[in-house]
Amino acid sequence: MTDTQNGNVVLNTSADGVATVGFYHPAQNSLPAHLLKALTDKINEAGNNPQTKVIVLQSAGERTFCAGASFDELLQIKDKETGAVFFSGFANVINACRKSSKIIIARVHGKAVGGGVGLAAGADYVLATEAASIKLSELAIGIGPFVISPAVIRKIGLPAFSQLTIRAADFQSAKWAMEKGLYNEIYTDIPALDEGLSTLTHKLASYHPEALKGLKQILWEGTENWDQLLNERAAISGELVLSEFTQHALNSFLKKE
Repeated sequence: MTDTQNGNVVLNTSADGVATVGFYHPAQNSLPAHLLKALTDKINEAGNNPQTKVIVLQSAGERTFCAGASFDELLQIKDKETGAVFFSGFANVINACRKSSKIIIARVHGKAVGGGVGLAAGADYVLATEAASIKLSELAIGIGPFVISPAVIRKIGLPAFSQLTIRAADFQSAKWAMEKGLYNEIYTDIPALDEGLSTLTHKLASYHPEALKGLKQILWEGTENWDQLLNERAAISGELVLSEFTQHALNSFLKKE
């Protein structure tokens, strides 16, 4: 991926139909609105391509998988309509993953925070490294993980979600994330992760496409209302981000960096 100031999203498809959607942002792979839209578009593009057998969702670098929402962009929100539009970007990515007819494998090579946890939860299967600890820090800045909560609860259940949300300042280990159901496999390091990912995706690409499509439908049964639900949650976050508490918390955080 090109090291650009604004970040980017790229889509590459191998000869055997493994489509890799990769994203990058210099601020720990955080996600401003334009990258959220690009992610949604590339996931849809990969899913709509008849040559695609399986989709891989990954980010660049060797440290953070995704730091979640862009704090710089959150500070620029001045009205609740703009806020709702921003947070609906996460809703659109999760719904694109949900509605895609292709199995999506997430490669989580490092820490996942906030919306980054939501990205992992939006995938059908997750491979991670031992360094891929997770945190939902939203309460600490005056908002909540409202948009991503249906996806996260679907994977780890309400008790684990409550712990992850209420312990907003604490990272939970990759082992914890696997025990609770967010991660499916853990590898010691990135080379081992990539070897395991290659083996799995090439195997999946050899399976009957209609069988994989049918499995995808089963995996997401009961989520048919998420287009409306996640956008309603985006409106809640969009209003909270305007509060004096949240604006102060965001400014304080950015000054520490």
